[in-house]
Amino acid sequence: MNQKLNTTTSSPTLNPWFITGFTDGEGCFSISIIKNKKCKLGWEIKLSFNFSLHKKDKALLENIQSYFGVGSISTKHGPQTIKYYVQSIKDLAIIIDHFERCPLITQKRADYELFKQVFYLILKKEHLTVSGLHRIVAIKASINKGLSSELKAAFTNITPVPRPKVEEILIHDPY
Repeated sequence: MNQKLNTTTSSPTLNPWFITGFTDGEGCFSISIIKNKKCKLGWEIKLSFNFSLHKKDKALLENIQSYFGVGSISTKHGPQTIKYYVQSIKDLAIIIDHFERCPLITQKRADYELFKQVFYLILKKEHLTVSGLHRIVAIKASINKGLSSELKAAFTNITPVPRPKVEEILIHDPY
């Protein structure tokens, strides 16, 4: 790992490609669609970029948080688990910018590309329309574990979008 010591805080400055590689192995891009009567369409869309690690790795998550300059760290996910997460659209723009400059190389890249599509739909406020909500559900159907049984029952006529193909496996930085 190529690190530099930041003399003002004594914490390592992580190489951007390390962040990308670590995300390829441990990161998660998630799209949550939650029933919420307070929302215009009755459904709330939440995006999250996160890492869940053993609590002994807290310093690494703090360094990742410092690298991005956004996000939160939580210990509310079990006695041995610590989580770094970014959920606000404004802060997720920083995450998107990073992965546009330093692309993922594993199948995680397909999840990222789908996640990014929903991010831009939310930016354009399309998640507040019926057609936009259906498009987001179709995207979610192709990411990670797909749709929950509740979402399958609520959105019976959804066809999952094609999952992006990840073919270029080029390591851009050997560190």
